[in-house]
Amino acid sequence: MLTKINHIGIAVKSLEETLPFYRDNLGMPFAGIEEVAEQKVRVAMLQVGESKIELLEPTSEESPVARFLEKNGPGIHHLAYEVVDIEAAIAKLRADGARMIDERPRSGAHGARIAFVHPKSSNGVLTELCQCGH
Repeated sequence: MLTKINHIGIAVKSLEETLPFYRDNLGMPFAGIEEVAEQKVRVAMLQVGESKIELLEPTSEESPVARFLEKNGPGIHHLAYEVVDIEAAIAKLRADGARMIDERPRSGAHGARIAFVHPKSSNGVLTELCQCGH
């Protein structure tokens, strides 16, 4: 069902303050910044091997990432696994009794179709399924 780790999402207060560490100090290739209005975040994507680091900056106090930052501070927000068929992956997880935040895929950054598994079903780790748009 899973093909690889697509990205690790990291909640940050400011892309401008955080980005230089990943891009300049760690030397990760930077793929640009995109706003995902539906999620109320600005996303900076950086490449590391065949996976990515996704820096998430809230654009609104109502953003789930803003609530995460308020509760936990900056840090790892979620782990995203790539799947070939997101509908089949959601169906399998639901059939196996997993609680889904998203019963149907929605639009994510970079044209991906995404769905989140509730952390109560994944031992406290917010887990994202990601079907790439290429």
